[in-house]
Amino acid sequence: METWRIIATSLFGVGGLVMVLVAMAQVRDRKHSHHADVVKAGLIGLVVVAVITLSIALWLPSVVAWALVAATAMAVFFLTMMD
Repeated sequence: METWRIIATSLFGVGGLVMVLVAMAQVRDRKHSHHADVVKAGLIGLVVVAVITLSIALWLPSVVAWALVAATAMAVFFLTMMD
């Protein structure tokens, strides 16, 4: 496996996990939300992050992989700093 794939996969994985945690917190903060709603949001988020992470690691071209990493980094920055 190429070095850039390992780095891009790692960066996206970390950013994706932060995004999942932010999504779970937003679901928890909604009025009338239940524990099951938070768990469901977390599981859906983890599945999406896992699929994209595997795609980056195995077959996505470098431009697409780095674009996903950059978009995730911007989203994490925006969601964590603008609240």
